[in-house]
Amino acid sequence: MSIDHNLLVAVSKSVGLFYLIAMAATALVYSCWPANRERFNKAARDIIDDEDAPWQ
Repeated sequence: MSIDHNLLVAVSKSVGLFYLIAMAATALVYSCWPANRERFNKAARDIIDDEDAPWQ
């Protein structure tokens, strides 16, 4: 079996696709993990809490 350009392109596209799917799934699981809920809620509140005073 000869390794040609078309085979390498097909393999790299397949590996890249699975890599992106795995990274997206990891980010989704991380963001929805119950232990991270308070961290994300605090980050959302901190942005709003800092805006109640004039800029100096």
